Amino acid sequence: MNGDLERLAERRRWLVSQAAAQRLVLSQEMAQWKPRLALADRGIAVFRYVRRHPALLAGAGVVAVLLRPRLGTAWLQRGLLAWQLVGSLRRLKDDLKTRR
Repeated sequence: MNGDLERLAERRRWLVSQAAAQRLVLSQEMAQWKPRLALADRGIAVFRYVRRHPALLAGAGVVAVLLRPRLGTAWLQRGLLAWQLVGSLRRLKDDLKTRR
């Protein structure tokens, strides 16, 4: 019985040391991803902010059209295309749901 407890204690020590080594390797591997993930987090935060405040995006579009009409027209065309694409994708998703 005592030998079993000693083997269990030794196995536990080995597992704890393995876990510590794996945590160290993982933290070193993830260090290179930290700046990229921070940039992605910032982009997601901006997207969520704009999504909550759509008037800001519309206001920026109006200012762009007033300052540079050609640039504003190009962006309006892109926005219309994106709007239509999103609508088409939503309809397609709804059609696929109803077919199931």
